Amino acid sequence: MNVADKIVKILEEEGIENVFGIPGDQIMPVYKALSESSINHVLTRHEQAAAHAADGYYRSSGKVGVCIGTASPGALNFTMAVATAFKDNIPLLVLTGDNDLKYRGTDQFQSTPQVEIFKNITKASYNPLNGTEAMYVLRAAIYELKTMPKGPIHINLSKDVLLQEDFDDFELCYLCEDDMSNISKAQELIDSSQRPLMILGAGAISQKDNIQMLAEMYQIPITTTFHGKGIISEDEDINLGLVGIRATPRAKYAIENADCVIALGIKASERTLPVIPENLIHVNLNKDVLIGDYPIHGKVEDFLLEISFRKVDWLNEILKIDNSIEIEGLDADLKPQAAIKRILEKFPENIIASDAGSHTTWTTLLKKSKKPGQLLFSGAMAPMGYGLPAAIGAAFATSERIVVINGDGDFQMNLQELATIKENDLDIVIFILNNSEFGIIRQWEETMYGMEPYQVKLNNPDFTKLASSYGIDAIRADNLEDLELILEKELTGPLVVEVVVESEDIPLPKH
Repeated sequence: MNVADKIVKILEEEGIENVFGIPGDQIMPVYKALSESSINHVLTRHEQAAAHAADGYYRSSGKVGVCIGTASPGALNFTMAVATAFKDNIPLLVLTGDNDLKYRGTDQFQSTPQVEIFKNITKASYNPLNGTEAMYVLRAAIYELKTMPKGPIHINLSKDVLLQEDFDDFELCYLCEDDMSNISKAQELIDSSQRPLMILGAGAISQKDNIQMLAEMYQIPITTTFHGKGIISEDEDINLGLVGIRATPRAKYAIENADCVIALGIKASERTLPVIPENLIHVNLNKDVLIGDYPIHGKVEDFLLEISFRKVDWLNEILKIDNSIEIEGLDADLKPQAAIKRILEKFPENIIASDAGSHTTWTTLLKKSKKPGQLLFSGAMAPMGYGLPAAIGAAFATSERIVVINGDGDFQMNLQELATIKENDLDIVIFILNNSEFGIIRQWEETMYGMEPYQVKLNNPDFTKLASSYGIDAIRADNLEDLELILEKELTGPLVVEVVVESEDIPLPKH
């Protein structure tokens, strides 16, 4: 057994069921081992799509996403998607091949400083120099990804290392170095609080049942970040909605009037907390993102076990506020928000994969999540081309139908993945909102720079014919009535629906 065989064996032992990638010379020993394993390999058509798919796989299942690529061309194609996962703290295992060790630092064909490049966009980038080191870093990486999911971990594997047969393997034992020293101060603040508020991020998903029980028992209102949507159903009164730059009226009132803000598993970016509230208790596994006067470095689960709450009485005060968000044009023909409203009404329980741009704003404003992972999109990096491959990952994570809401510009960033969808007969329904422009960039040009539209118009292909060339059924809706008629039917994937919409400005955030 060589190192590559053992790597795949460990992945099997750790319950990895799906990996996403493209084979190549330097990573070929791993692919030989994969071909003889129980692991399902999903062949994408671009490495960026492979990593986005692994990202979507995690967001919709909670299972570690794995992507595999070869040396420089393959590895460097990963970087946008790995950076996206890094910014959103998504745990991915990123395996890249490399030339033999003796060629490190040379101008050998397909040699680049891969480890140094990935250090900037991962939680760790490892470069094992022999088989024993490869075993150590792989086991360490999987342990950390499962128990302390802070972001992607990269392992760079030289071909000669993968082929080594003389190596040692061993079990690892870890202790998480938490810092719960502020627990007593946090408890004093909670005990004295009359208006506590919880903010839930993706790091709180694993504790959703406990949090719901506590919030309902003690009547503590909660808000969520974009990636915490659905931890408590947005149909329930206890959930005030989004906090931050897209805050609902109730969430905005609550955070402005709370005397104790308990942030669980949030990254606390400027989009979530444009202003850091006073009396902030911030709990996170990643000590590098902790802010406020009461930082607690540890698991949300451990914090909830250590802390106690008491019943408070200010939820009814908050519920008197009208929480509706006025959105114009929801019934106007050819408006993108009108189309998105009807798509979401057709698929209220399905996972929605969105992308970047104006359609994502409408989707996040209109989508109501009843459980975590129902809305997939990148909040912190927002690359164009995320939605389609993320939907592929979600389709391998769950048996339910996945719905993509894409802009025409976004779709063309990774449209080659229609081949992956067709090859695997995935139940994905793709809506392309076609306004023949980069809409949000056009809006910025006009509103922020006083420009005429410049380099934003798109001369698009016929998307229905394009989908048909991949063997995928396609329909076009030229107006709202057409779309409504299409949505009356039973829509199953693979399917592309092109929806012709007009240019429309999104409501810009108000701080």
